[in-house]
Amino acid sequence: MSKVGFWAAAGAVMARTMLARTVLARIYRDSGSYDAAIDLYRRVLADREWVLGPEHTDTLGVRSQLASTYLQAGQADQATALYQRNVADWEQVLGPEHRDVLTEYLNLGRAYQRSGQVDEAIAIFARVRKVRETSLGQDHPDTVTAAGLHAMAYRAAGRLKDALAIYRQAVASREATLGADHPDTLTALGNLASCYHAMHRMKDAIPLYERLLSDRERVPGPDHRDTITARANLAGAYHSAGRLAEALPVYERTVTEFERVLGPDHPDTLTSRANLAHAYYMARRLSDAVRLFERTIADCERALGPDHALTQTISDNLRTITRLPAAEVVGSDRIATRRYGLHAA
Repeated sequence: MSKVGFWAAAGAVMARTMLARTVLARIYRDSGSYDAAIDLYRRVLADREWVLGPEHTDTLGVRSQLASTYLQAGQADQATALYQRNVADWEQVLGPEHRDVLTEYLNLGRAYQRSGQVDEAIAIFARVRKVRETSLGQDHPDTVTAAGLHAMAYRAAGRLKDALAIYRQAVASREATLGADHPDTLTALGNLASCYHAMHRMKDAIPLYERLLSDRERVPGPDHRDTITARANLAGAYHSAGRLAEALPVYERTVTEFERVLGPDHPDTLTSRANLAHAYYMARRLSDAVRLFERTIADCERALGPDHALTQTISDNLRTITRLPAAEVVGSDRIATRRYGLHAA
């Protein structure tokens, strides 16, 4: 074999090896094995930088996947540093307003928000949203995606009125371009309802939650996880509004469905059970509340461990309700467990 043939064959082998490692890293990431995924992505990134150069689009793609994995693993600072470098390199290669560059800017904004740099995230989302509105139009799906992230950042900063205006526009845009039953439209509707809920505007939130549940039961169907989550959100809204007689049967059905669809030890199942226990307490059904809290804590300790955040939260809830009379905690968030939320459209 000639030298040229040898190096061509060696290059083909290396390319196949890098591809295989990338696929395996994605499998590790999707299965939650973040340490293994990060290790493989770092090796592939080093190989691509050596073979193709640091600014090659394939190199930038792998660096973005590594950053995404860091973010999913809760290592926002590492993700932010990689996204910052990637944005600069993408701009040099493709220009500042290329779709891939703007997408990477959104990824950087997500990393900023996860690391607590909310003002920086808001600035990025606002910039990308403006560029997309100018080039694509207000109703384009890419524009609505940027707007949804902008609204989420506003919510994180406590700027609920600013978020509300965006969520309203997102619902109108999704309905106009995708139709009322499209999954992205339903997600936008859920975000709007959740924002009203956060603003304690229950008269606005509850009808939207009720509409969303009705739509979810039709599309994608009554047994889908999104449908059960929509029911959990509606129960939480009834609960927040003090409509416990309506909240309790919805909570009870939610627990049953989560247990059937996700299993008894899934964190969402355990959380829904804790929400039901809290509602029992607020309805003065103390023995039912304590019994369900104790069962849920035992299951959390077994399935998640005693130091898990959910285990600790529910344990704190039980300690609170056994220490305070119900009248002192009606309407208080200090013993409310995590509410179910929907992803931004």
